[in-house]
Amino acid sequence: MDTKKYCGVVVPMVTPVSSEGKLDIAAVERIIDSFVKNNVSPLLMGTTGEGNSVSQADARQLVETAVKAASGKVTVYAGLTGNCIAEQRAQVDAFTALGADVIVATLPSYYALTPEQMEAYYRQLADYSKVPVMLYNIYATTHMSIPVDVIKRLAEHPNIVGLKDSERDLERMQLCIEFAQHREDFSYFCGWAAQSFYSLSLGGDGIVPSTGNFTPGMFRKLYESAISGDLGTAQQLQVSTNDIAKIYQAGRTLGQSLTALKVMMQTDGLCSPNVLPPLSRLSEEEEKEIAIKARGVVHY
Repeated sequence: MDTKKYCGVVVPMVTPVSSEGKLDIAAVERIIDSFVKNNVSPLLMGTTGEGNSVSQADARQLVETAVKAASGKVTVYAGLTGNCIAEQRAQVDAFTALGADVIVATLPSYYALTPEQMEAYYRQLADYSKVPVMLYNIYATTHMSIPVDVIKRLAEHPNIVGLKDSERDLERMQLCIEFAQHREDFSYFCGWAAQSFYSLSLGGDGIVPSTGNFTPGMFRKLYESAISGDLGTAQQLQVSTNDIAKIYQAGRTLGQSLTALKVMMQTDGLCSPNVLPPLSRLSEEEEKEIAIKARGVVHY
C-alpha cells in the first residue's frame, strides 16, 4: 500500500462546455460526483481538459465548481498552462484562493527551453506558490522533455511534490520510478494510460488515465489490485481499459479523440461532445458509431 500523501488515480478531467463554448457547470458537478463515488481525483485543465483553450475566467469558475463539488473528499489538482508568467501567477493565486490542493504545471512551450531554463521555471513557480506544485512532462504537446536529472534536482525542492509524466518512454519511466521510490515527499504519476499497470508494478505511486473519465471505477480497481499484489486482476483490467480507449483514440488525432471521449461520456449522461476552438466536433455519423460502441461497454 502506498503511504505517500499524493498517490492513487488522478483523472485528467474533460472540460464540459455548451455549443456556445460556455462552461457547463451542471456537467462539472456530475463528473466530479462520479469521481468522488469512485475515489478518484480530478486534474482540471490538463491536456484532456483542453487547458490551453480555457479562458482565465472559466478556469477560475471550473476550479471553484470542482472544489465545491468535491467537498474535500478527493484531492483537486489544477492544471497550469500558458506562456505568460505574470498571468500564470495570477491563476496560481486564484486557484489557491478557490481551494485547489495542488498546481500541476506544464512547461511554457512557445520557445524551446534549455534544461537550465526548465529548472528555473519550476523553481520560481514552486517558490511563489502557496500550495504544492507537481511537474507535468508531456512531450506530445510541449515538444520538450524535462531531463531526468533536472527532475531529480527539482524533487529536492520542498514545495515540489511529484511528477506527472506522459512521455512514452519505458526506460525513462523506470528511472523516474526508481528514484521516486526512495522519497516519501515526491510521487511518480504515470500519464501513459496504456502502461498504468506496468508503472504500478514497478512501484509508481499513481496513474493519470484519460479513459478514467468514462471508466473511473475500473481504474480505481486496477490501482487497488496492483498495489495489493493482485497483479492478475490489475493486468486484466489494463487490457480491458486499453480496448475501451481504442473506441475514442484509434485513428484519431489527440484533439479529435477529446470530442470522441465526450461522446462516450454523453452516453452516461455526463456531458455533451462540445469542445473549445480550435478543436471541433466529429461528423454526426462518426459520433453515432462511437456512441453505439460506448453503450456496448460494460464499465463500472
